[in-house]
Amino acid sequence: MIKTDGNQNELKRTMKSRHLFMISIGGVIGTGLFLGSGYTINQAGPGGAILAYILGGLLMYLVMLCLGELSVAMPVAGSFQAYASKYIGPATGFTVGWLYWLNWAMTVGIEFTAAGSLMKRWFPETPIWIWCVLFGLLLLLLNVISVRFYAEAEFWFASIKVVTILLFIIIGGASMFGLIHFGNEPAPMFSHFTDDGGLFPNGVTAVLLTMIAVNFAFQGTELVGVTAGESENPEKDIPKAVNNTVWRILFFYVISMVILVGLFPWREAGLLESPFVAVFEKIGIPYATDIMNFVLLTSVLSVGNSGLYAASRMLWGMSRNKLASPFLGKLTKNGTPINALLITLAVAWLSLLSSVFAEDTVYLWLLSVAGMAGVVVWMAIAASQFMFRKRFLADGGKLEELKFHTPLYPFVPIAAFLICAVILISLVFIPDQRMAIYCGVPFTVGCYVFYFVRQRKKTHVEKTEKVELLQTKEAK
Repeated sequence: MIKTDGNQNELKRTMKSRHLFMISIGGVIGTGLFLGSGYTINQAGPGGAILAYILGGLLMYLVMLCLGELSVAMPVAGSFQAYASKYIGPATGFTVGWLYWLNWAMTVGIEFTAAGSLMKRWFPETPIWIWCVLFGLLLLLLNVISVRFYAEAEFWFASIKVVTILLFIIIGGASMFGLIHFGNEPAPMFSHFTDDGGLFPNGVTAVLLTMIAVNFAFQGTELVGVTAGESENPEKDIPKAVNNTVWRILFFYVISMVILVGLFPWREAGLLESPFVAVFEKIGIPYATDIMNFVLLTSVLSVGNSGLYAASRMLWGMSRNKLASPFLGKLTKNGTPINALLITLAVAWLSLLSSVFAEDTVYLWLLSVAGMAGVVVWMAIAASQFMFRKRFLADGGKLEELKFHTPLYPFVPIAAFLICAVILISLVFIPDQRMAIYCGVPFTVGCYVFYFVRQRKKTHVEKTEKVELLQTKEAK
């Protein structure tokens, strides 16, 4: 394990178990559930939406099992990039690091857009871009003060989300079965599951076509790996966070989805209006919609907060491994990678485009690009664990020596890798989300090309220096 507390050039190990657990939950419960769920319901129908989130949750669990083994064995900052570099190849590690940074930079932009649209409820005349700037400065402040301050803020942000979802499940479930009036309508029970085309009105294939959005919703659980470098006791905390986080998130998403599709027809679900707010509006609880809107606001800002943290740590880790500019490796006295934070925030502010161009189009583009990058990172995690275990056993290691090991090897990493591959291929058949292919493929290819050109130049410089050194010695 790397000791980091005594070095001004290292991150600080100040995160406790409760921070790790809530950060992993907080990074997931946000736009993907509160806003993105409307898109999934509208595209896949009631049964399709539920099935999509179940499948997405199971994939998330497979990836988290792989990540748990790697993170406990090697608790380092910028973990995915380090694992991919060591067990797949340095070029792949370089690409994975930049893709993960792109994923979170885009995600932070999505959260700014979502926060701005939520603020329109109270300030309908204020442009979204103003809120994007203000919220960006707020999240920057939370991250700059200290790692411990960030973790504590995220703990309470995530706690609000968990309590809110539990209340939604209780109140929404009561409305669904007639214990609470749902507007002027009779209790819907399970009628919306069978009305207007049934469980799969657009066919089972529609489930596959929504999986990139669903996987975007589940992305954030891998923050457990990123925080490993700043956890006080990774051997104990990471396995606990992996197991507890996965099942709680799967429960929150699936049960919430059952209630959402049970309360109103699937055709009424949209992209930019939160179905959660719509439910509380129909229930008619005084000020409930404003309260829920505030909770949604804190939720999306919480994900943005985690996104800035994750992206900046990835850039710092790559800088430390000489895969990014030394400029990005600068730390403040509190152990915060300030330059990496500022660069990430600058890219995230590209979300301001959503207030200039078609709001729903830009939002979906951002979601697709972030989702694609996240799925590629998940594939890299699965492949890294497969190669790590293979090399570990080949070198004479024993399974019981691993403090946490992925069960059902090699099925788990292979299944996770193949499912992610299928989801990526599905993007070709979704016109609204092909932007992820148009942006993601050139970005990925560009990373590989840049790495090999950079390495060739570096090798050439090293050879030149050796020749010059030899000539100098001969001259003497």
